Amino acid sequence: MQFPPISTKCIFVTAFTCALIACTNKRSVVSNDLDKRDRKIVQVSWLIGKWANTAKQRHDYETWEMYNDSTYLGKSYSIQSGDTVSFESIKLVEGSEGIYYIPIVQGQNNNLPVSFKLIVLEANKLIFENPAHEFPQRISYQLVSRDSLVAEISGMLKGEHRVTQFPMRRVE
Repeated sequence: MQFPPISTKCIFVTAFTCALIACTNKRSVVSNDLDKRDRKIVQVSWLIGKWANTAKQRHDYETWEMYNDSTYLGKSYSIQSGDTVSFESIKLVEGSEGIYYIPIVQGQNNNLPVSFKLIVLEANKLIFENPAHEFPQRISYQLVSRDSLVAEISGMLKGEHRVTQFPMRRVE
């Protein structure tokens, strides 16, 4: 079987189409890189590390690590008299609708995740809120210094406004 001769016009159109596709894909990659740089979650990187408060009988610990460019993973636990009295795993996730703090607290809420939306993002302060949650309705972090922060849970519980603070020092 013999193929018809390929015209210069056909070669030019094919080459132009391939070049256009290559340039379009490259722009797409650059655009994704810009999206990564525009992520607000990077402003929260001061949270990454291991934090502790061992000044009382109850020892509180919280650790954070970067999972990927839009997710941080954390865990928080308290030890009292050698027993773990509370444990939660946490995801801090940035999506198209904002940043969410999503804890799963062992023994609470049927061990299902609860989402708290970021409502305040400042250089040294984060406030997450979920008004529909029983308690807490707010979770906040205040960076006091490079190696010191205060985590806080607050909200209404049985008709009373309650606040619990967890001052912590960076240990790693």
